[in-house]
Amino acid sequence: MKQFSGCQASIYSICLEDEQITLFDRFLDENKITFKSELKSIIDRLQIIGKFTGARESFFKLNEGNPGDGVCALSDTPDSKLRLYCIRYGSLIIVLGGGGYKPKSMKAFQEDQKLTRENYFLRQVSSDIKQRMNDYEILFSDDNMDFTGDLEFNNEENE
Repeated sequence: MKQFSGCQASIYSICLEDEQITLFDRFLDENKITFKSELKSIIDRLQIIGKFTGARESFFKLNEGNPGDGVCALSDTPDSKLRLYCIRYGSLIIVLGGGGYKPKSMKAFQEDQKLTRENYFLRQVSSDIKQRMNDYEILFSDDNMDFTGDLEFNNEENE
């Protein structure tokens, strides 16, 4: 995503084959009315990550997935109700997924069907990327700022 990527981090999102927009764009569309100021803060944070600071751990709620898969949540503030799930590869690469609203009364994202679906989808994407990296089909670029290789996935691979 060129509008966010810069000299400190590269930011990707996922585009499903049957959709014209990325999961991040869908996240923006779903929340633009109710959470306008929170979305602006998340967008500002993404620009800061890409251009100035890199993907610092302090920006994310870590360990939102399986151990070692990099799935985490980005919010506008640490105690925010709106969360964007992503996969973090160190401080240099982020893959944005979807997300949604998690009220303070909810103890775990698994209590919400949409948040669970968004989170588990990213867990699968992380697993698929890891498998392709193990098979040398996806690599990090020489400067570790980008992925190189086959970044197109299809449903048949998971069956």
